[in-house]
Parts: sequence; C-alpha cells; structure tokens
Amino acid sequence: MGNNIVETIIGGVVLAFAAIFLIFAYRTADLGGGNGGLNLIAKFDQADGLQVGSDVRMSGIKVGTITSQSLDPETYRAVIGISIKDKISLPEDSSAKIAAESLLGGNYLDLEPGGAEDMLEDGDEITYTQSSVNLMDLIGQAIFSSDKAK
Repeated sequence: MGNNIVETIIGGVVLAFAAIFLIFAYRTADLGGGNGGLNLIAKFDQADGLQVGSDVRMSGIKVGTITSQSLDPETYRAVIGISIKDKISLPEDSSAKIAAESLLGGNYLDLEPGGAEDMLEDGDEITYTQSSVNLMDLIGQAIFSSDKAK
C-alpha cells in the first residue's frame, strides 16, 4: 500500500513539471497572435520563406510576429498580417522587407521606420514593401550573365 502512494506522488510531480514546461514553452514562443498590440498588413509580390509565427524585427530585435498569410484575389499579391508589440509605434512611411536569416533558410520580416510624424493605426497597411529575393534566380542570373560576357 505504501508503494502505491509513493508512485502516485512521483506521478503527480512529473505531471506538475510537464505543466510548468508547457506554460514556459507557450510564453517563450510568443504564439498568442493579436494580443492587444498593433495589427497591420503588408502586401508583397513574393513572400517565399515567410510563415505564420515568423519573427518581425526592427534593428535586429524581435518586435512582433506574422499572424496570417493570404492571397489577394484581385492583384495576386501576398497579404501578410503582422502583430507588433504595444510599445512600438511606426511612422506612416515605414517600410517592410523580407530578409533571410541565413543562407540555409529561415526568413523574417524586417521593419524600417520612416520619418513621418503621423503614426500607423491598428489595421493600417505598410505600403512600402520589398519582396523576398530568390537565391536560385540570382545564381542563374550570375551564370547566364557571365556566359554572355564571353
């Protein structure tokens, strides 16, 4: 009988640690989209490598996450939903570009603040955007341009 009580206590401790770990992982991953911050959209010609949950960075610091991706059926452009932390204000003429984290992959959205006095409001669009660069296209252009030079 005493053996069952010890096993039950150990099982409870294991479950408590598992719950603590899951809460820590959820808070660290910052998975809660639209948590009261500034929600914006940006439209890109090409959004390769960007996923829901990808980082939104400014000056190399994470300031938000990608919350949604969709295709505009009229213009065929990628519409990216962005959630930025409460304390960050962006001027209206700010720009967004898709940047590569490394050569092996992993893209993030890089924000460059503008100089306008008016700030973007919740639901506004970042109009100045730069799409992702396809590395294979660049390599192909470099190969074919060197062949033409001969």
